[in-house]
Amino acid sequence: MEKNLTNGSVFKNIIYFSLPFLLSYFLQTLYGLADLFIIGRFCPTASTTAVSIGSQVMHMLTVMIVGLVTGSLVLIGKAVGAGDSELKNKAVGNTVTVFFAISLVLTALLLLCTKPIVKVMSTPGDAVEGTVNYLRICFAGIPFIVLYNVISSVFRGMGDSKSPMYFIAVACVCNIGLDFLLIGKLGMDSAGAALGTTLSQTISVIIAVFFIVKKNMISGISKAHFRLRKNIVGQIMRVGIPISLQDGFIQIAFLLITVFANNRGLTDSAAVGISEKVIGILFLVPSTLMASVSALCAQNVGAGKHDRAKKTMLDAIAIAVVSGLFFSVLFQFISPFVISLFTKDASVIETGTPYLKSYVWDCLFAAIHFIFSGYFCAYSRSEFSFIHNSVSALFARIPLSYYFSKAYKSLFYMGTAAPIGSILSILICIVFYIGMNRKSKSSQNIRKEDIVD
Repeated sequence: MEKNLTNGSVFKNIIYFSLPFLLSYFLQTLYGLADLFIIGRFCPTASTTAVSIGSQVMHMLTVMIVGLVTGSLVLIGKAVGAGDSELKNKAVGNTVTVFFAISLVLTALLLLCTKPIVKVMSTPGDAVEGTVNYLRICFAGIPFIVLYNVISSVFRGMGDSKSPMYFIAVACVCNIGLDFLLIGKLGMDSAGAALGTTLSQTISVIIAVFFIVKKNMISGISKAHFRLRKNIVGQIMRVGIPISLQDGFIQIAFLLITVFANNRGLTDSAAVGISEKVIGILFLVPSTLMASVSALCAQNVGAGKHDRAKKTMLDAIAIAVVSGLFFSVLFQFISPFVISLFTKDASVIETGTPYLKSYVWDCLFAAIHFIFSGYFCAYSRSEFSFIHNSVSALFARIPLSYYFSKAYKSLFYMGTAAPIGSILSILICIVFYIGMNRKSKSSQNIRKEDIVD
């Protein structure tokens, strides 16, 4: 349901909006973690590697989809902030139409390219078959992944972060139950993990659509709003495409890091894969705050309240830094235990511990540039986010990871590439932020072309 977030305490709005958002992200992350955890308990290391590599590919696709849909979240948020219900409904309808078509094309393309993708990932020989099986089933479920993220972005743009949480909670419970059945009882290995995830996502979408229609959760929307309009689609894509490309580029950088680890052998591959999953959990806080800043700032921008937009960004950075510092220090002590939750292989635990200890510092530094990116998106300047993340990946994350993978036996040094890259991103973000404030003041912060009549 629609909620205006342009009034009241900025800090409280961030907390109240972010908590359901955080729980939604956590539940969504449990999909991959449940697969990895249960596979590690019932299947050999090759199966763990297959699910790890396959889920990284799926994570990349999901992140790019979420990035593209960010354009809808921002436009809907501005419409709600401005009190323009007609624009809001046009944005919702056009979003559903465009992204459903995209999902069908994407599904067909990915199913045709499954084996080449597995090859590009330098998948260890023992894990190739399992990875192919995992990806084919997951690719078939792309339309439901897209529709879930569309529904979530629509509600969050309207200021409602609770409804998506309820939808994904049901799917998460189903996924865990299906994993135990398909992997533990029926012995379907990586295919069972993929099937459980896909069926659960389908259930989530069906439940979401049922309640949206039954309870009329998007008031005033009609069939006419689903007819494509060039100006609406243009607004969505102008914000969404740079974010999607940026997120895809970042994920390619991480996939290359996985390839570097795969080339070091099965043990290092499994160690890096498990560590990436753990980092994915820790990144929920900065990721949630980034998306929350996009939604909250978009409403304030639409209402012309630019000082509140700035305060939203600064308060979110403070929250993210505190949480990032806490987890970074904590994991210097508990990394071996955490990795042991996902594997019984002592060599994987020993190899992955130093990687996780160094990598975890990125939770602190990445939090800052994540939130800057959310702020830039609210002002339809997502190209700033694309630039700083691309520069960081090209000149820090990728080359440093490759060099450290060749120069050192320990994975510790590979883990430092990510936080170094984030520090570079922060510096670039500060430059962009200063430039924005020098060029525009108060009501001039929105460019004329950002407003849809």
